[in-house]
Amino acid sequence: MRPHSSDLRQRIVTLYEQGEGSIRGLAERFQVSPDSVRLLLRQYRATGSIEPKPYAGGPQATLQDEHHEVLRDLVEADNDATLPQLAQRLAERTGVQVSDSTISRTLGKLNITRKKKSQSE
Repeated sequence: MRPHSSDLRQRIVTLYEQGEGSIRGLAERFQVSPDSVRLLLRQYRATGSIEPKPYAGGPQATLQDEHHEVLRDLVEADNDATLPQLAQRLAERTGVQVSDSTISRTLGKLNITRKKKSQSE
């Protein structure tokens, strides 16, 4: 979600400071959540700034570079292993338990493709 514009932020703070509306009233007037107004006012009082905070980056990935190397080795050792098997083997080697979908996303990130052998081979 994008942050509210600086103009909107300034109008909310100015009107609140002038006593021309409550938090709920300003939220309704500018079609934002009351919590947005409350957090903006708290930030303004604490820092004097109404500028949006920089993006913090989200949660850290569960599988780090050292896990990627182990996963590469596991796929090289047994290219026919299923995602649940890879997840179990990774947990045995590293102690990190992840879901099958995490294994799938990580393999995609690492550009590792797994081609299953057909029954006739």
